[in-house]
Amino acid sequence: MSSKSASWLKRNTYHHSDFSDIKKLVEMKRKKGLKISLCLPTLNEEKTIAKEIIIMKSELMLRYPLLDEIAVIDSGSTDKTREIAASYGVDVYLADEILPEMERFKGKGENLWKALYVLDGDIIVYIDADIKNIHHRFVYGLVGPLLMRDDVRYVKAFYDRPLSIDAKRVKPTGGGRVTELVIRPLFSLFTPQLSQIIQPLSGEYAGFRDVLEQVSFPIGYGIETSMLLDIYERYGMDIMAQVDLDKRVHRNQDTLALGRMAFGIMQTFIKRIEKLGLVNINTEMFDEMLQHEILEGSYEKKSTEMRARERPPMLTIPEYREQFKDGRSSSAVGKDEGKTGGGGKKNKA
Repeated sequence: MSSKSASWLKRNTYHHSDFSDIKKLVEMKRKKGLKISLCLPTLNEEKTIAKEIIIMKSELMLRYPLLDEIAVIDSGSTDKTREIAASYGVDVYLADEILPEMERFKGKGENLWKALYVLDGDIIVYIDADIKNIHHRFVYGLVGPLLMRDDVRYVKAFYDRPLSIDAKRVKPTGGGRVTELVIRPLFSLFTPQLSQIIQPLSGEYAGFRDVLEQVSFPIGYGIETSMLLDIYERYGMDIMAQVDLDKRVHRNQDTLALGRMAFGIMQTFIKRIEKLGLVNINTEMFDEMLQHEILEGSYEKKSTEMRARERPPMLTIPEYREQFKDGRSSSAVGKDEGKTGGGGKKNKA
């Protein structure tokens, strides 16, 4: 490892306990005149969404006013995710109803992108909604470097990831298989500086609006990969930091599902490094993931179409520029329309 890489790791890698003095974080937030928003992207998360909301509201809004708003951006859940979230007094949005004049897509990246339009914060925190061991460190750990250092503008989480073997057996480590088998080798080959990010595919990260609004958002699995590549290309490593959140417990996916995830990530990575001028692709890339699974003792072909769609930087959207002119939210835009849960904002589910 080069001395430059070793220096970045030492200077920009933290543990969440470094920021456990939440009163100090609140004081710094007020001193800098910042607002902080939490986005929970959801799709059928009725089993975990309530606990996440209760902990974040009670610890980081009522006990310590670190968060200014919490919003659920939903992809169209068929369970009670939206109803449960609204009952706990947070803003709930159906992604399809945000910027409804645009073509509609489904995917986590779509939810994260549209969150920029409906949230008010100068700092946006993204936390997955399926975390079984949720704790408010998942937020204060991420915003800590953003508040305490003027040069850090984007923060990624990392953690131990237990691997569920079956309903009764859990290995203490072994999660994050796509990270180690796919994206870290690709980063090491083409952008080795980014291989210093311990868990580049983690779903928990936070950044300043003026950084997030300037990068594209792939709709599907490639969002985390694309975001890192674009921020690195535009700003370099020095504005990034990473924080150890100890452990994250969530549902593990089977090998076929991980294969589809890997396909989407590689698809995004290749298209992005070509766009950045790092490689030239002289052949057509296909949008179909071909797999095989055993059904009743025989192998059956399984085909999944995965088109690499992405949203442009939010800053290029006229409605967004109007709502956030002069770098801050227009104070009266749609505040009393479509209320669901706490605080009235437009296009709520």
